[in-house]
Amino acid sequence: MKLTIKLLSALFIIFTFSQCATIRQGEVGVKRTLGKYADKPYTEGLRFYNPLISEIETLSTRTENLEVSLSIPSKEGLNIRSEVSILYNMEARKAPYVLRNIGLDYEENVILPVFRSAVSDVSARFFAKDMHTGERSTIEREIKEHMDNTLEGKGIIIEAVLLKSIQMPVSLAKAIEEKLEAEQQAQRMEFILQQERRKADQKRIEAEGIRDAQKIIAEGLSPEILQFKSIEAFLQLANSPNTKIIISDGDLPMMMENSVESSTSPRVIKN
Repeated sequence: MKLTIKLLSALFIIFTFSQCATIRQGEVGVKRTLGKYADKPYTEGLRFYNPLISEIETLSTRTENLEVSLSIPSKEGLNIRSEVSILYNMEARKAPYVLRNIGLDYEENVILPVFRSAVSDVSARFFAKDMHTGERSTIEREIKEHMDNTLEGKGIIIEAVLLKSIQMPVSLAKAIEEKLEAEQQAQRMEFILQQERRKADQKRIEAEGIRDAQKIIAEGLSPEILQFKSIEAFLQLANSPNTKIIISDGDLPMMMENSVESSTSPRVIKN
């Protein structure tokens, strides 16, 4: 009977002066005893502690998405409305440092102020139109690098900064669209001019080829060759069954066809 009473008393004391906390996956726990945080964090599992003098704070180590809506200054001095996502996570081994030096409100106390400073410094070096072009990725990367440098060693890792939407003033957006359209038209005209230049070059090359061919032919047509070709033509005409009148100056004959067919020989007339 006495043993039973002692056992029940021990169990009562254990349950009265102890409590357990469950650390889930993607979380880390830090034990605080009499206001002092332990140096070593707890990983996932069941952890016991004395609720009278201790407690366990849990922090997420998963990737978190912090949504921010703000005005971004541009190089022209304009304010551009933007929706931004900051993807970050807590470094598990740095959880005691975060709780000691920053606290549980690390988003409000550290991440947002650092982000606002970084985005002001970076975006002020770019024009408003750059936020709608391939320069957007450059802006995002430079903001992330700026935040990494400021938060180095503080246990908060910035994974990415994403500019999700850019809302420009209506007049500026219209001016940018008109400028882009003018640039596209100029590029289209330059393409057409290049095509016309290629066509002109092609025609010039063809004309030069014809000119060179004619020059070669002209250089090869000597008086002797012309006389030889004329004789060949005269012999072919002589063998024709039709009556022909051949006019010649003694060198080059000229042929006139007689409309009346006859078996007589061709006549040669010399001047």
